[in-house]
Order: sequence, then structure tokens, then C-alpha cells
Amino acid sequence: MTTKLLALHSIGLKSVVGTPILAVFLFSACVLSAQPIPSPGLVIGSANTAFADPPVPRPDTVPCVVQLFSNVAFNNFSPKFFTFHPPVGCQGPWAKVVLSADFSVQAGRQFDRTAEIWIGGVNVYFGTTSEPSHSVARSWHVERDLTDYTALFNTTQNGRVDLGNLVNATFTSTLFGTAELQFYPLAHNNGNGAAPTTADLVLPLAPDPTGGTTFLNTTSDSLSKTFSLPTNVERAFLDVVAQSQAGDEFWYTCVPNDVAGELQSCGSTGFRESEVSIDGQPAGVAPVYPWIYTGGIDPFLWRPIPGVQTLNFVPYRVDLTPFAGVLSNGQSHTVSVNVFNANSGFSTTATLLLFQDHGAQVVTGQVTQNMIGAGPAPNVVENLNKDASGNITGTVTVTSSRQFTVAGFVNTSHGSVRTNVDQSISFSNIQSFNITNTAFVQNITQRTKISSETKTQGGGDNPRAFQQSFEWPLDLDFSFNINPNGTGSQTTTIKQQYLSEESGHAGPGADSFRSISNTVTPSDTLVFDANFNITGSTGQQSAQTYFSHDSTGGCFSRTITAAAGVLTSIADGKGCQQ
Repeated sequence: MTTKLLALHSIGLKSVVGTPILAVFLFSACVLSAQPIPSPGLVIGSANTAFADPPVPRPDTVPCVVQLFSNVAFNNFSPKFFTFHPPVGCQGPWAKVVLSADFSVQAGRQFDRTAEIWIGGVNVYFGTTSEPSHSVARSWHVERDLTDYTALFNTTQNGRVDLGNLVNATFTSTLFGTAELQFYPLAHNNGNGAAPTTADLVLPLAPDPTGGTTFLNTTSDSLSKTFSLPTNVERAFLDVVAQSQAGDEFWYTCVPNDVAGELQSCGSTGFRESEVSIDGQPAGVAPVYPWIYTGGIDPFLWRPIPGVQTLNFVPYRVDLTPFAGVLSNGQSHTVSVNVFNANSGFSTTATLLLFQDHGAQVVTGQVTQNMIGAGPAPNVVENLNKDASGNITGTVTVTSSRQFTVAGFVNTSHGSVRTNVDQSISFSNIQSFNITNTAFVQNITQRTKISSETKTQGGGDNPRAFQQSFEWPLDLDFSFNINPNGTGSQTTTIKQQYLSEESGHAGPGADSFRSISNTVTPSDTLVFDANFNITGSTGQQSAQTYFSHDSTGGCFSRTITAAAGVLTSIADGKGCQQ
């Protein structure tokens, strides 16, 4: 049976029929200046990290800026701490709050790393870093709209940055980071002075007052936090990030345990899903996005264009409003997140957002319907054939389909408000295999579709409805072939997408919508000698197309392409032309 070189992370190809291989991807150790690298814009011909994602839209006002940290070097696994102070002379509410951060890594040899920023124990940034090459240092810019978290920034808070990084004679590259918060004042002078509605409380589920994630190794492990909450909660949401790591980093390539050995794959099937509970009762579902990091499978795939959201994860927001009356009953409540089928494991964080009834100190209510059930029931179908020579062909499929309603009411100062959350989630992961003594082929077609609608009635307002849908297609074709002379090649082709649509109706003339489409399509062939040392890479190319538009008239469209590790084209605006 041939070698499987899939699930290869960063600098080492990690498995060859049980025999470790240290293929170095042509990285070399070198001593460089320990200075951070500036973050340039897109430049054709550049090998620096490039992506088509737009910046966060800003108001026209001039922001008040609070520096969080500047030119911090990350060369060990110790958290770096800072103190956040609200902007002086720039009191909220603000029209918008934006996190702006720049990271860089020296040329040399280094794994991709996980980066997190915490304020008051709340996660305000979660992503990974670019891998360098022996001759190319990399720099990149990330942003996050934190307006919903405004309540967090009204007081002085402790701050923390986690960017664990090993620097020694082998792994030579130090990472650097700088971050600030930009507070945009309300534009009172042009009639746009209404403050956005934001959460009254922003509560972390972090295990430490300064922040930090919880690592979930199995389905039964959980990220949990018990809260004593105010007695006037009217709406509630939970932002969830579950980052796949270690044995789960390539979870979408995993297969059922009974065939994991012969298919040279990780186990627990190719299905993962985050579950949310309140006091042990199911409360919501947060599907897991299949992020791929810049060291994943073949690092050349991601030079210079990283995968979808690789450098800046988007949290999944779960609507817990049907539980508002329960959360307001004066008792302590435990909010938990676990990952179904976790197989060592997921680095997980969550943030609870609460909106209070400002006209009442106490509200009452209850959950009237909860159809989520105990958990998903994925269906697994194995259709594999093994001949007398041990060659394996066939497919392994896992599917999951869930439809549920959660409903509740809360008696507020402005009347009884009823909320219904209807959600459907469909998932499929189809893997086809062709394994012989000289070839390993694994092709994956994965689809995640999410549709939800929240309807709110009562409270003296017009009936309101909010619809949201996601599609997260992933196509991954992987082929490793050994030639008669013992040399080999590994070809990978990927199409990774993030598609979202949302719309809202809050009465006559109050309709809104937003649409996002983000697609990344890399391919590459690695060439090996008879000792599995990489001798080159051929056919490397990649592209990203990002398109978004909304009901305010905003539109963004950009396509970038790359080949042989450098940016080759930039095309803006074509998708916005009428």
C-alpha cells in the first residue's frame, strides 16, 4: 500500500505508512534582523501575503484611537499582557468600534501559529498566522467590527495576547504584532447621529479572567461558565469559535474509526458540530467552518493567498433569545459549548451578549418549545472494495440533517415579546478513495448548508423577521503517486467557499439585506526524490474572489490571482457594475 501524505502540517510531512518523514519544504535556517515588517498593500509581483477581503466599512467621522500593543515580539509561549483604557475625551456611544491589527513574521522557517487577542477576558480576535519561506518575510493586516461589544470598552480592562511561537536553531522566525481600537464618534452634524443598538453586557466564557481558550478533546468535553445574570434580560446571543487543531486539524478528511487504519486517515468520521446548552439543556447549534491554515496539506498552496478566513476567523452567532425569560429568573445559569465528534481536538471560546429591558428591573418568561433534541444523528455509509492485492477503491459518506424550532417569551416593560427561532442544518461529506501500492487518491466533496429565521412579535412593535443562510462548500482533491524509480509527486486542488445571505424586516420601509461570497481556489504539485525529500513544486497557482453588497448601497468586489508564489493580477469592482 502506498504512502498517504495528507494531513501534512507546516514543515514536516507527518506520516508515511507509519514511518515519519522530515521533508523540509526547502526552508533554511538564517539569522535576520529582529524588526517587525510593515504591512504593505497588494502589489503585483510580490510574494507577500495577499488577500481580497475588504476592510471594515467606516463612518465619515474621525476615530479616536487607543493603542493596545505595539511591535510586540512573539518568540515563546508566554501570553503578553496590556491594559486597555477607554479613549480620553471621546466618550461613547460610538457609531462604530473597529479592531485594527498588523502582524508579521521574519523570513526563515516557522510553523503557522494561532493568534488571539482578549480584552476583559473577552475574545476580540482569533486567527492564525502566515508561514514564511527561507527568503520571504510576510506581513498582513486584519480587522474586526467590534461595535456589538461596545459595553466592554466603557471601563478600563486587562488585555492579553496569545501567540505562542517557538524560536530556536531549527524554527528561526519571530512573529511581531501591533493592534489598536478605533472609536468612531456619532455624526451628529449630518443627521446620522443615532447610536447603534448594542449589547448591555458582554460576558466571556474564558477559563481565566484574562482570557484563554478551552481545548475540547472529545464530545463530552465542554467549555462552560456559570453566570449570575441580571433579572431583566430581553435578548441573548452567543458568539462561538471552535478552531480545529492537532488530531482534528483536518477533520474534514477523517473517516469512521473502523476503516481509519486501512484508509490511513484520522477517525470519528468527517463530521463535526458545536452544540450550545444552558443548564444542560440543548439551546443552539454552531456548525464548524473547515478552516485550512497556511501550513495545511501543502504550504505552497497558500503562497501568497491564504485560505478563506485563515488569518481572521468569523465567530458563529447563536440566537439564545427564547431563553431570555429563563436567564432572568434570578438563579445562576451555566452556558456550555461542546464539539460533537471532537477527536483531540478543538480550541474553543465563546462570548455571551445580553440586551436588557431598560424599563424594568425584573422580567419573566419561559421557553415554550425546544425541538433541538439531544444531538445530531449522522448517517455513515461505507462502500469500499479491497482486492486480493490490497488495493482499495470506493467511497465513505457521512451526512447529517437537522431541523428544529426553539421558541419562548419574555414579559417586558413594553409588553410580552415572543421569539421563534427556526433552523435547518444539512451536512454531507463524501470521500472517494483509490489506494494502490503506487498511488493514494482521496477526493472530498463537503457541503454545509444552514438556514435560520428568527421571528419576533409583541412588545408594541411591528412583527420583525430576520433570515440568515450560509453555504460552506469545500472540494479537496488529493493525489500522491510513486514512480517506478521511487520518486513521487503530490498534487492537491482545493475550492473553499464561504457564502452568506441575511435579510431583515422590521416594518414598512425597514427592510435590510447583506450578501457575502468568498472563494479561494489553490492548486500545486510537490515533487519528491526517492527518499521523500521535496525537490520542487510545479503548477502552483491560486485565486481569491470576494464579493459583498448590502441594502445601504455598499458594494465590494475584488479578484486576485497568483502563480509560482507571487501575486499576478488584481481586479476590482467588476461585480459591482450595473
